[in-house]
Amino acid sequence: MEGKEARRMSDGRKTKKSGLIPGTAVLFASAIGLLSFSAIGSTRAALTYYSETYSAQIDVQSIGVSLVENGNVVGYRDYTHADNQWNQASGQLLTLPEGEQWQIGRTYPESLSVRNSGSIDEYVRVKLYKYWVDENGSKLTHLSPAMIKLHITNDHWIVDDKATTAKMGEDDPRDGEMIVLYYDSPLPAAGEGGLFYETESFLDSVTIDSSVTEKVTEERRVDANGWTTVTMTYDYDGASFVVEAEVDAVQTHNAQSAIKSAWGVDVEVGADGTLRLR
Repeated sequence: MEGKEARRMSDGRKTKKSGLIPGTAVLFASAIGLLSFSAIGSTRAALTYYSETYSAQIDVQSIGVSLVENGNVVGYRDYTHADNQWNQASGQLLTLPEGEQWQIGRTYPESLSVRNSGSIDEYVRVKLYKYWVDENGSKLTHLSPAMIKLHITNDHWIVDDKATTAKMGEDDPRDGEMIVLYYDSPLPAAGEGGLFYETESFLDSVTIDSSVTEKVTEERRVDANGWTTVTMTYDYDGASFVVEAEVDAVQTHNAQSAIKSAWGVDVEVGADGTLRLR
């Protein structure tokens, strides 16, 4: 397929029994970094997975999806209909070299794409989530997800503006945590020789906005003698940023009905297979 990159999948996969019917293949990946107002330190997080079924006509072959980070498969979930098994593995995202810390305001290259690791053609959707948590992992809803800047590419990826809640431009008033993307073309199954097709990258860099160091809360207290004490607290001090990528795939057979049932969206599919949101 022109414009697609093909690579061989690595061996050594683990197998897990499952009684689920293949319809969509979904995986999650998350990366967490601890923020102090001078630097950010990355923390490892494992990939987790789940799958869904839907009522549209199911193709009884195998479906699979993999997340690719900077050219390496960091997680996959593939269904084999013949023996009713899910093959899956987990990995890590956004890990820096040992001893290196995340720096506020610095842009880090981070290429994320999707690979069709199954044996049928499929359409692909990605959901990105970004937010802040405290040291106990509780979400800090008063801190702005917009401070976590994810640079989304325009290569064949469609932003679902109806579902997206995150800020997508300087004049965008939204300040939510979710970005929803659809790949506009069918992603072919593996070709001869076991070569796998990938999408273009949907993300190419991550930056923590340098203005987080300027976000402070001022508290004034006046004592009995009339003296005023001013306390300045850095809003983001001690917080951790979280970036999650959720990737799922739907068969191209009976695509409009399958996508409506699996994803709840109405699409149009061109004669060449090009996908368009209604």
